[in-house]
Amino acid sequence: MKIETSTLVTYPAGETRGRSAVIGVVPVGERHGVIVAETPFHPLDHTWPDQPADTGTIGGAPVTDCVTGALEDGGDTVHLGEDIPVRRGTPGWHWLVVHVTDTPLEGEVELVADAGHRRALSAGHTACHLAALALNAALAGRWRKEAPADGLGSPDFDQTAIASSRIEPYGSRDVYRLGKSLRRKGFTAEGLAEELPEITRRTGDRLKEWIAADAPVRIESPGAELTARRSWHCDLPEGAVSIPCGGTHLTRTAELGAAAVTLELSADGSELTMRTTARTTARTTVSPA
Repeated sequence: MKIETSTLVTYPAGETRGRSAVIGVVPVGERHGVIVAETPFHPLDHTWPDQPADTGTIGGAPVTDCVTGALEDGGDTVHLGEDIPVRRGTPGWHWLVVHVTDTPLEGEVELVADAGHRRALSAGHTACHLAALALNAALAGRWRKEAPADGLGSPDFDQTAIASSRIEPYGSRDVYRLGKSLRRKGFTAEGLAEELPEITRRTGDRLKEWIAADAPVRIESPGAELTARRSWHCDLPEGAVSIPCGGTHLTRTAELGAAAVTLELSADGSELTMRTTARTTARTTVSPA
């Protein structure tokens, strides 16, 4: 079966179900990678693997993993995840969502992403973005030089210092480097350990305010292609803010119900770790970023 098109995705609109034609099946170890024309599944992004893949079923078969694939136009080899040899979105390549199953499939199939798992990850991702903005504001006084600002005008510590980010069900873990590069850019790390409890309090208080504000969240996408450059938008009381993002999210901040932040400095002072935990209210509508 020759693949001549990229996978279209519906998860940016909040979809968790769909039907589509199988356009290819590729080997994934001892399993099978099923590729369809259109899918509601969010795959793991190999370039920034912050949010885990959706779980669920395809054609009734459990999806054991869901990864990004790429196929050069006219080629016959689908490269998976970290083995993709080109940058995401490179012209002349088809970008694919590969659903890993124990069963090869053909024809038209029903796709069902686990809505509960999606909601848990969406809660974690929404809380992660809000906590990052709150942390930026709490650390704003530690910059000696002008730094790139986030959407609310605070120096963007999150994007300047981020080393890794991992979304978890109802939470996230972000690690920031506090090395020489960040200090040269104007960030003051001295005395951070002593101030950490107060910074944690300010970050958490701002997060609670934004949850209570019930601010709307939406995802903007220029197209249905997997590689479309999507962004997360939130209309907070201080103003509208936008962050590039390819994950999934809740539709309003109040859906979080509550969230908490902890900050931990490494023993040598070279890394700051922020853990965010959240829970959701009874609302069931979700939309991705």
